[in-house]
Order: sequence, then C-alpha cells, then structure tokens
Amino acid sequence: MKEEDTKPKVNFRGQRIELIRVRNPWGQVEWNGSWSDSSPEWRSVGPAEQKRLCHTALDDGEFWMAFKDFKAHFDKVEICNLTPDALEEDAVHKWEVTVHQGSWVRGSTAGGCRNFLDTFWTNPQIKLSLTEKDEGQEECSFLVALMQKDRRKLKRFGANVLTIGYAIYECPDKDERLNKDFFRYHASRARSKTFINLREVSDRFKLPPGEYILIPSTFEPHQEADFCLRIFSEKKAITRDMDGNVDIDLPEPPKPTPPDQETEEELRFRALFEQVAGEDMEVTAEELEYVLNAVLRKKKDIKFKKLSLISCKNIISLMDTSGNGKLEFDEFKVFWDKLKQWINLFLRFDADKSGTMSTYELRTALKAAGFQLSSHLLQLIVLRYADEELQMDFDDFLNCLVRLENASRVFQALSTKNKEFIHLTINEFIHLTMNI
Repeated sequence: MKEEDTKPKVNFRGQRIELIRVRNPWGQVEWNGSWSDSSPEWRSVGPAEQKRLCHTALDDGEFWMAFKDFKAHFDKVEICNLTPDALEEDAVHKWEVTVHQGSWVRGSTAGGCRNFLDTFWTNPQIKLSLTEKDEGQEECSFLVALMQKDRRKLKRFGANVLTIGYAIYECPDKDERLNKDFFRYHASRARSKTFINLREVSDRFKLPPGEYILIPSTFEPHQEADFCLRIFSEKKAITRDMDGNVDIDLPEPPKPTPPDQETEEELRFRALFEQVAGEDMEVTAEELEYVLNAVLRKKKDIKFKKLSLISCKNIISLMDTSGNGKLEFDEFKVFWDKLKQWINLFLRFDADKSGTMSTYELRTALKAAGFQLSSHLLQLIVLRYADEELQMDFDDFLNCLVRLENASRVFQALSTKNKEFIHLTINEFIHLTMNI
C-alpha cells in the first residue's frame, strides 16, 4: 500500500477523526471497513468536505482509512518516490535526469562491494560532472537511484533479489577508469546508506561542484544481474559511461636487423631457426608448434600446457606478411620478441603463481599490451577463454592476444580516414573472419 496524503482530519459526530488516503499499487481490491468508499461514515460528511477529500466510490484501488485502523492492520511502510519532484511540496521545477543501463557479469564486471578490493574496481564506472550549484548554495543536489532489473521475472527460476548499493568517489585529473590502487588509498565521498536486498536503492546527496565516479555494485562479487542507474539533479549534470571506450595502441613492427649487424643473441637465434626451418628457411605451423613447445617447457617460472596446432596457425596468420602460410626468419624474430613481452605480462598478472590469470585482471593486462577494451568486449573474451573458476591459462591468453592484434591490424589497414569505420563486401568479410 502507498500513502497518498498525511492524515487529514474530518468532523464526525462532534469528533475530529484522523484519516489516511491509501492506494493499492495493483489497482484493485480495497479496504471495506470504516471510512471505505461505501461505508456509512461518509453519510455524515457534507458534500463540500467529501469534495475536499476527493472521495469517490469507485473500485480504483484508492480509499480512505481511519489512521487508527491503518496502524492496527499494517506493520510495515515503504515509501516510494516516483521522481524527486514528489519530495517537494507544490514544486513546479523539473529535475534533470540521466539513465544508464548496465550489467554485472561474472568474471568481468561483477566485482562486489569495496570489501573485495581485488575485484571492486572492475564494476561499471559512471563519471558524474556537477557543474552548477543550487540556488544560493555552495553545493549541488542530486539523487541516485539504482534498480536491479527483471528480478520478479527471474524469481520463478530461483533467482533472489540481490543485495545492492553504490559508492561515489572524487575523480582525479586523469580521464580514465579508476584502477585497483586508487581504491586502496582513497575513501568514498558519498555512498548509499546501506547495501540491501531491495529492488531499488535511492538516496539524496549534496556535493561541491566537481567530477566524481559513481560505482554501482552487488555486495558479493560474481553475482550477475542487469541494472538501471538513474541520476536526478536540480541543475544540469553531465554523466558518461567509462566502460564503453575502445582504444588500440600497437607499436609499429621493428625493421629487421641487417645480417652483418646482428648481435650475438640474434646470431644464436638465427642458428636455432635454421635448425628448425630446414633448407627453405621458412617455418610451418607444425614446425612452429614443435619449437615453441620445446622452448616454453624449459621455462621454470611458468606453468605451461602444450601449445596447440590451432594456436600456431593463428600466430602464422598474424605474422605472415608474404601470405604463403609460413614464417620467414624476420617474421619469426618479430613474433619471438612479442612472445617474450606477452610471457612477462602473464607472469606479472599471475599474482599467486598458479599458472593462470584471474579474468578480473584481464582488463589491466590487455591495456598493458596496447588494448583498451569496452566492458562488453571483455565479457565476450571471458566467455570464450576463461574456465569455470574464472581463470585463464597462458595458451588461452596467447590466443586472445594474437586474435586481438590480428583483428586490430586488419582494421587499421582497412579503416577510412577517421579510423573508426571500414566498408566490406560479404566476400571480404568472410575472408577476414576466416583468417582472424
């Protein structure tokens, strides 16, 4: 039930009776006791008084009750504000509102609350710019409402309402996502009063003009749900999703060193290549599989499963500039340098030295490799390459990097002047997808 007015009083047989107007949110089924729509009490109330109280005898879900009856029959009241305008008496002004639709996805964006520092930073992040102060005030008023979607619909499948909330942090000068270290050393400027298992959580705040990062989350990590985040502000506020940007920064492949200028290490590397490649001085996928597995097995600091033939074919697809399906020495050397960098990256983010990397670290690892990806792309990568424990081994990490770089270099080669679009025929598209 929902309170519509605050206890007006009516004259009844020489007494002032406190009434409360109630509406059934389902639109039908009403109170049938004292002061209900057709109760005899209304016969003692004049037409003017009935008009003031908007009394009607319709089965529309709205009705009056004596306040004493309301207290006797209800033991819990939940106040629902449809919009912030409902908080103001006779308010005429309109509030500014921005809406963000998002998802908490296990393994990529379901980081849980600040108690879980290792994953909290992976939650969706929304930048909020407060630019205009309230009239005659030094601060900006705004209201944040976080709603988890479709929980009623999913209840029949055993899904419960999750415990949700949000935190607001002052934004540093850098225009990028906040990383794990930021939350290690900075406290929130504001947050929802509590994490609670309600469909919607909302609170009103006042903060000085400036830029802030708003982070909605579930209390526990790894819990999946779609959400809707609404931000209402008295003055215009600017919001931006920090998780939708894609930016690729790959260095140009180094030019090959002339044979007469090769270092001692490069000469040893050439001898190894000649031994594997044979007289034609080109490495096939099968030969590449043999040499990479032989070398990687000798590395003591990385737990390693056998590299697959498919992985090696993907590598050749990336590095084969001549188009003959094999790697020449210079192509092999460029890849070898990449491989050493990627191994170091993997070891850096394999924090517990288990031989696998947590998918929550993937965003940072890929950025260090030159790939800033949107949350949606990260979710697709996790679905494709992670295991049930949300871990990724080196073989999957290598395949992921090879495919990302191959796709990025193809796009850069075919993109138009503004570097944001490519135009392909169906034949060109299928040709590309078969080789990426």
